[in-house]
Amino acid sequence: MIFNSLTFVVFFAVVLGLHSLPLPWRVKKFNLLVASYVFYAAWNPPFVILLWLSTIVDWFASRWMYASPTRRSRRLLMLASLVTNLGLLGFFKYGTFLLDNFVVLMRAFGVEYSPPASHIVLPVGISFYTFQTLSYTLDVYRGRCKPWDSGLDFALYVTFFPQLVAGPIVRATDFLPQLVEPKRASGRYLSWGLTLLAIGLFEKMILADSICAPVSDMVYSATAQAGMLDAWIGTLAFSAQIFFDFSGYSTCAIGAAMCLGFALPDNFLYPYGAVGFSDFWRRWHISLSTWLRDYLYIPLGGNRKGNVNVNLMTTMLLGGLWHGAGWTFVAWGGLHGAYLVGERGARRLWGEAAWVRRELVRFALGVATYVLVCFTWVFFRAHTFADAWRVIRAMLGGGHGSLSLGLANSCNIALLTVCLVFGHWYMRQRTLEDVARVFPWW
Repeated sequence: MIFNSLTFVVFFAVVLGLHSLPLPWRVKKFNLLVASYVFYAAWNPPFVILLWLSTIVDWFASRWMYASPTRRSRRLLMLASLVTNLGLLGFFKYGTFLLDNFVVLMRAFGVEYSPPASHIVLPVGISFYTFQTLSYTLDVYRGRCKPWDSGLDFALYVTFFPQLVAGPIVRATDFLPQLVEPKRASGRYLSWGLTLLAIGLFEKMILADSICAPVSDMVYSATAQAGMLDAWIGTLAFSAQIFFDFSGYSTCAIGAAMCLGFALPDNFLYPYGAVGFSDFWRRWHISLSTWLRDYLYIPLGGNRKGNVNVNLMTTMLLGGLWHGAGWTFVAWGGLHGAYLVGERGARRLWGEAAWVRRELVRFALGVATYVLVCFTWVFFRAHTFADAWRVIRAMLGGGHGSLSLGLANSCNIALLTVCLVFGHWYMRQRTLEDVARVFPWW
């Protein structure tokens, strides 16, 4: 089930109705848990078993870990959680990718190997709920939180339907305390939640799917014919598409949760208004970037131990692989890692210079950040490296074809890009609530 469907409208109306009844809080939580399983099962019912498996393993692993008297047993329990969760993620998301690369490796050694055809179906949202439940066991292992007392609460934390399939990735320390007291949205909370749902659906259905996606698809399905203007229009279209798609879905999740009385963290804070790549990752997919920082980058040594640049590159390469099972996604992450490393060097040279703090210079740096981010999106969107290189070559003036995208499409994407970048720049120090507060009531 997806937010932009009539099925969800009916489903959500029923959930809101049940949640508004004068029932005991425990019954309401049970209703939300069942609704979350129904929401997930609407896509493919058997994969609910994977949710149950992750929930059961991490529930008991965390409790036994906390009660364990020895460090060795705690490590073994933490390892069991890691193997279970990452094993499922690895099999379903990366099984075919690993098998294909094994075949290529064997051919490099002169061995012809033809594996039987595999038909692995990727469970929707597995990347998100795997990281979410792992954050809980990792926090218990590190002593940052104690095991939660209620199994019902923990199961609802893992499966809460608004953010189950596309984030944000919520920490247990942020969500579980909200389950202690009864939650029901006030009129103001409900109206703001429905407003966020409307905004998110507009971003997803109109801006991403109707305006940007067709233009992006035209360019990236025929990269050999793309000229310079085509390549730029197609890439700008995708840069807007992926933001409106992902941000729109996260906004829907936050709005749906708010309608039920729950608060989820912001996942996007106007990233195309970022000045530099550290700033970009503080604004783009915040729940993932902070997860990678806390559970990968810092354990690797962060800024204090080892080679900082190696730590950054490792984190971003794995972050790229998290997004998709393909080397183009790894290249996307590697480019962002290289940008971050380069930015660290630039800050050492010019970080304190007075001219860097001028508003016009900062805006120019913001535009440069956006343009460089657009180059990374080429690898994210292209099906192969050959397609990516053709688009980049065309963007740099080496393309001599023409796709006849049409004046209307080109103008739409150009206007949308200008509005997007300037809108993010205007909003970079503001919130949507601040802007809404000064609007007239109507």
